[in-house]
Amino acid sequence: MATRDDILIELGLAPVWHRRRTFDATMPAGIAPATAAPVIARERATGVLPARSEENVEARRARIGALEWDALAADIAACTACALCRTRSRTVPGVGDVAADWLFVGEAPGAEEDAQGEPFVGQAGKLLDAMLAALGMARGANVYIVNVLKCRPPANRTPEPQEIESCRPYLDRQIALIKPKLIIALGKSAATTLLGTESSIASLRGRIHRYGGTPLVVTYHPAYLLRSLPDKAKAWEDLLLARRTIQAAGRPDGLS
Repeated sequence: MATRDDILIELGLAPVWHRRRTFDATMPAGIAPATAAPVIARERATGVLPARSEENVEARRARIGALEWDALAADIAACTACALCRTRSRTVPGVGDVAADWLFVGEAPGAEEDAQGEPFVGQAGKLLDAMLAALGMARGANVYIVNVLKCRPPANRTPEPQEIESCRPYLDRQIALIKPKLIIALGKSAATTLLGTESSIASLRGRIHRYGGTPLVVTYHPAYLLRSLPDKAKAWEDLLLARRTIQAAGRPDGLS
């Protein structure tokens, strides 16, 4: 007499067990096989992420840390290190003078940036351009603009720690290649990432910090200033502090 399991097998309804797949150690770090995507998506949805190899993370960081500009842009465009690769339209690596003295670091691309592939092209970007113009500067002329994240978070939500961790090697490499004389951290995500602190913008602005040996000034993100007009005056004070810092060091600041 056929058992229940025999019937299920005959009907093709019996469970099929497969050995758990492991990532191929020869694949580029941060890139998982396509068959692993549903598992990662399911675990991400439940808040449980698959364990990551510390060796792979360090190997990826070392590899990115050796890239030059063209290879870096290509690597960013192909990145699948976090779930944002599945919702982005385009990556947004950065824009400007690659030998700039001034480096502005924002949080993440928005909808317009995601569509165009360039940071700060929406209303916040127009305000940033106006702030630069008030200093006698312009994007692309002794200025480089970049975000911590290179892909847009869905609905412009706050970046998650794992997303920042995945993108951090790209930001670090950009800073190393540009060698800016001064960094402006625009908003809390940028300040937290670069300074490793959860302190508020209010407590961090108005003084000089350091990223390695580079002076760093913290100010409000232009998107925040669009919602809080009274803080525009404080942001202007921060930019004047940045300009004085460069001038005191005897370095060019883009002014005539």
